[in-house]
Amino acid sequence: MFVLTIDQRGSRRDVDRVPTLLSQLSGGRGVLRGFERTVGDEVQGVVPDAAAAVELALTVLRTRGWSVGIGAGPVDEPLPPEARAGTGAAFVLARRAVERAKSRQRPVPVAVEGRRAERAAEAEAVLTLVAAVAARRTEGGWAAVDAWRAAEGRGTQEEIAGRLGVSQQAVSQRLAAALWDEEWAVRPVVARLLEEAQG
Repeated sequence: MFVLTIDQRGSRRDVDRVPTLLSQLSGGRGVLRGFERTVGDEVQGVVPDAAAAVELALTVLRTRGWSVGIGAGPVDEPLPPEARAGTGAAFVLARRAVERAKSRQRPVPVAVEGRRAERAAEAEAVLTLVAAVAARRTEGGWAAVDAWRAAEGRGTQEEIAGRLGVSQQAVSQRLAAALWDEEWAVRPVVARLLEEAQG
């Protein structure tokens, strides 16, 4: 199992953004226990699938202003109806991870903890790199990526260009500059490392 603990950065100087985040995460794919506020400006959820954990972490990091901790390990079963009432190693590891993610020295506020520490460190390194690349995307790059994803990878660049009101060449250039193909290819690697981090 994978527990994601997410904490708002600089919440004392900002408005409470938890309700907006919970709304964004409410339809998350493969969520076993939906995200909910735990204490203060922190939310937590449980997913059984590593690919879903990667997707959710990158979604949250895109919105900026959040620290993300992923705990990879077992949970005590049966899981209670609410994530915040759950117990087990994955919850403890997620707590440790989010505390590390909040460090000012981190280039991207994400950390992974697992029962297999070496695999967790590798998953964290690759996830950090992917998130850092995504953080440099332009608005145009994100628009092209979002349109590609909305078409579930089946739309042609010509169709995406029509939707965005730009040329096919512009779509191709935006996706290339966004390093989208590279991110899409490496996501399964992060997921595999997360799976192995569970021990």
